[in-house]
Amino acid sequence: MGCLFGISDSLKIVDWIYNRPRPLDDAVSVAFANYKGLPIYQTTSAPNDLTATGGNFMVDGNGTGFSSNLILNENSGKTEAQIDTIMRKYMGIKRYIKMTTLPYDQIHHIDMHIKLLDEETLLVGQYPAGVADGPQIETNLQYILNNFQTCYGRPYKVIRIPMPPNANGQYPDNGANYFTYTNSVFVNKTVIVPIYGLSQDTTALRIYREALPGYRIAPINCASMISALGAIHCITKEIGVSEPVFISHSKVVNTNNTSAPYEVKAYIKTKSGVANAKVYWTTDTLQTFTQLAMTASAGDTFRVSIPAQTLGTKIYYYISAVSNSGRTVTKPLTAPSGNFRFTIENPTAVQNSEIELNSFNLKQNYPNPFNPTTNLEFVIPDLGFVSLKVYDLSGKEVAVLVNEKLSPGRYKTEFKANNLPSGVYFVKMESGDFRDVKRMVLIK
Repeated sequence: MGCLFGISDSLKIVDWIYNRPRPLDDAVSVAFANYKGLPIYQTTSAPNDLTATGGNFMVDGNGTGFSSNLILNENSGKTEAQIDTIMRKYMGIKRYIKMTTLPYDQIHHIDMHIKLLDEETLLVGQYPAGVADGPQIETNLQYILNNFQTCYGRPYKVIRIPMPPNANGQYPDNGANYFTYTNSVFVNKTVIVPIYGLSQDTTALRIYREALPGYRIAPINCASMISALGAIHCITKEIGVSEPVFISHSKVVNTNNTSAPYEVKAYIKTKSGVANAKVYWTTDTLQTFTQLAMTASAGDTFRVSIPAQTLGTKIYYYISAVSNSGRTVTKPLTAPSGNFRFTIENPTAVQNSEIELNSFNLKQNYPNPFNPTTNLEFVIPDLGFVSLKVYDLSGKEVAVLVNEKLSPGRYKTEFKANNLPSGVYFVKMESGDFRDVKRMVLIK
């Protein structure tokens, strides 16, 4: 079962052919539509018959869909173009990205190893090198990054999360269950995350909290059900609210501009019309946000500009829209705790010298010693994955600062140790064959 909103913002149910011999499960879509009095559209008869499952379907809300090649295998009587046409007609999918199925994932559902956290961020499971489905996951991820960009025309941000072994250290390629942390569900401002009573649970929950500020991360132990080849997302379907307020916004990125204001533009659409839209911004999240009224322009687009700032300033902002029916929605949803941010960088930091960019370089943090925040700079000469993580003296990972594909350039990031005790910590940078470690001292 799928749900979507039409041009009139009316909620509709879409009923696919279920790919398993479970007649009661297959009847849920019709039963739910009747219960809620919602229109239902079915892909159950030719020429629009389509076998599909929710666990193998992920969308960005802006017309892009993701699935494994299971969607092709289970609809072998149709061409890929025909499948794409059905998805476009019934689900509004304009770009349908498909990936090779994984050898050890018996159900071949992408929610077992990947999840969209927002339009531009992919949470991707990660095995140790060469283990289980690790090689195919990395190949699929590279396929996405090398061939597709986000709905805003930018590279996807990638956050990695461990794919844990069982309590005996065994992975699916040795017969273990398919433990995964990506099989989670968003419910308003809460994310329900599967855990398993494993040591990696703590790391997984920390990654979710760091990636989704303002969200309540609610773990549920799924150890007793994972042997049935699924966790939370596999048995749950979220249903949208009536008359939603849709906000699409390409967030402002770092700039060296100190003279011209920074335009914030958003596409805002709702059935009853937009009563007002505002941008709230600040340079200090401990202080009050300043509000700016957005101006409507053609095509449901709203604009306003944040005043120019001096070098080194970090700007935090979010968008709020109110419909004529009285519904208020923010972007990000968890604002102000969750917000967009960008930095006014020094031009010399943006215009890196060719010499600097010829090789990898992890610079010593500054200040050092520090309390509780320190700055880190690093240089990468080639497009590739970069990992920047912090460890304590015992070797325990305590923070993930960077874990994504980056373009060549010089980068800055902060390490905040507010919740860590005084002591010696190590920051480790990895990218391809490059490895470097720096020693940091936290004194409180």
